[in-house]
Amino acid sequence: MKYINHTLRLFFFVVIVRPIVKLIIGLNFRNKPELPTEGPAIIVANHNSHLDTMVLMSLMPIRLLKHVQPVAAADYFLSNPIKAWFATKIIGILPIARQRQIDKVTGKPSDPLKDCKDALADNKILIFFPEGSRGDPESMTDFKFGIAKLASECPNIPVYPIYMHGLGKALPKGQFILVPFFCDVAFSAPLYFTENKQCFYEQLKITFEELKETVKAPAWD
Repeated sequence: MKYINHTLRLFFFVVIVRPIVKLIIGLNFRNKPELPTEGPAIIVANHNSHLDTMVLMSLMPIRLLKHVQPVAAADYFLSNPIKAWFATKIIGILPIARQRQIDKVTGKPSDPLKDCKDALADNKILIFFPEGSRGDPESMTDFKFGIAKLASECPNIPVYPIYMHGLGKALPKGQFILVPFFCDVAFSAPLYFTENKQCFYEQLKITFEELKETVKAPAWD
């Protein structure tokens, strides 16, 4: 069954997702791509559409697909058996609870990032959306602090910021019809945790503001 799921996942991304991303949507790189070549690593991106995950995974080499896991809300993607199967087996999400859970054994609040840390220890490449959920088309909301906490507990793992513009118009939140619309993608050199969580959090916000500005500049050739 594991082999079948892996084969279906490859088929989905290679035969369906990549052609849609390249031929229908179209990607416009605003600078030189910076992507992980191996795990463990964290890709951090803004979030406006379900297409965000598809685009980010389409950027990765086929050999790395089995190691890539988008971090996603368990309450949304595990809400019914069919959606849960597709999300976990085909997309390959790492489901996490958006609300802090109580450990049934200890009775204390559980660590919401435990599964993320376990995946990184297993050399996975995580896709992390620090806004927490899809926002309005082409607007960024404040980042949640979880990414800074995760980076602080995994200080040697690179964090790759990627800013995308256009997908919120191609497939906005709440819509199900894809509209062809070019996606601008801007990359940053990887960041590493230094000093403290607040400093890293501010550094990440500044990096995304800088990436957002590159979308307004002439495209990288």
